[in-house]
Amino acid sequence: MARTATTADAFNAVAEPRRRQILDALAAGERPVNDLVRLLGLAQPQVSKHLRVLREVGVVEVREDGRRRLYRVNGLALKPIHDWVRGYERAWSERFDALDDVLKDLETKEEGDGSDE
Repeated sequence: MARTATTADAFNAVAEPRRRQILDALAAGERPVNDLVRLLGLAQPQVSKHLRVLREVGVVEVREDGRRRLYRVNGLALKPIHDWVRGYERAWSERFDALDDVLKDLETKEEGDGSDE
């Protein structure tokens, strides 16, 4: 089966760990490539390649500031990922609530068995 290109959508683009690191670094605000190179400890061509992929799917935007190119996250492009994960949030919350109930039952049983230490 042919592999989907990483530039097809935000899901594929952010599946790569280095690209998620770039997004994490950009979450604090705009940064030029050289800042990302220093932060991530990668070579400039690698960072530029990852930024290109993120730009192609719209997750990262760039603006010119004199001779510098400043990169920033486009949160709206990440919304499909957020919406997809949010669909699981209710299931996770329900499971954690059920686990809390089990733990409370176990705690009550321990207290009621008369084993005082």
